[in-house]
Amino acid sequence: MKTNMQKLFLPALLVILASSAHADSPDAPTVVVTHSAVEGIGADPGVMRRDPSDIIQVDDLFYVWYSKGKISPGYDATIWYATSKDGHQWTEKGMALAKGEPGSWEGASVFTPNILVAEGRYWLFYTGTSKKYGKGFQPDSKIGIAVSDSPDGPWERLPTNPALSNSENRGDFDSHLVDDACLIVRDGKIWFYYKGRQLGKGPGQTQMGLAIADKPEGPYVRHEANPVIPGNHEVLVWPQGKGVAAMIGTTGPKAITNSILYAEDGIHFTKTHPLKNGPWAGGAYRPEAFTESGKGQLPDWGVEIGRPKGKQRGGLPFIQRFDVTEKN
Repeated sequence: MKTNMQKLFLPALLVILASSAHADSPDAPTVVVTHSAVEGIGADPGVMRRDPSDIIQVDDLFYVWYSKGKISPGYDATIWYATSKDGHQWTEKGMALAKGEPGSWEGASVFTPNILVAEGRYWLFYTGTSKKYGKGFQPDSKIGIAVSDSPDGPWERLPTNPALSNSENRGDFDSHLVDDACLIVRDGKIWFYYKGRQLGKGPGQTQMGLAIADKPEGPYVRHEANPVIPGNHEVLVWPQGKGVAAMIGTTGPKAITNSILYAEDGIHFTKTHPLKNGPWAGGAYRPEAFTESGKGQLPDWGVEIGRPKGKQRGGLPFIQRFDVTEKN
């Protein structure tokens, strides 16, 4: 008898395996990612910066939001933001969102932010947890939304939060955790991609889901095809022409890891390109993410989590830049 996980996992994987033979053709160029340091929000002794949002441009400034704290994980953090004119030199502007009230679903940490621009306003999606990080810690993350008339805030939490909670059905792929929102506007609706983990499963068995709403504030309804991608520990999607593309890192079935996937309907993804040196928890500059222009394409650049190396070992995560090219 198939387990609940097998019932969820196999249909999505079979779709990818059935199509990968022709989708990832020998002529498909490899998407290559390079990594470089940034100034202003890079490595900083005693400071953790991680989980950057996707990047938006407002007038002549790029904006990014991220988790900031004093420990390596994001489970004791607040949300900060920075601006830049060139994507290399950044100015940290301050805290965007503090922890919620003690004892609330977001009282222990707010982290992993992402941004939506819709209806002339800015919608900051973020993950919250209620449990203090420490020995025996088991996260209980949910996703909330704060809104502002300006990318500089102030931000007002929605009274309907959390916008997305872990499923109450133990057999669902997201019955333990939901995290890592990534938003696009499609068909006049808000498409909310996220990662989920089932109760009893580890981080390596994380999968990707989709919830859709008519309005930025929700309510968000899970898609019946969930999980739409049977892997990936981070969520990075963007409009690609008429469809949706996703960048998949090192977590998940071998059929899809280190690759670019594409779905014309935004739901049934197939592999199109191999990926080399992909970003870790990358947030991309996606200028067509909310326009419904049909002109979306592979992002040129973004920011990601930088991991300490060499003499930095033992240090804390930081923000660095990534750039994307295609090579035959």
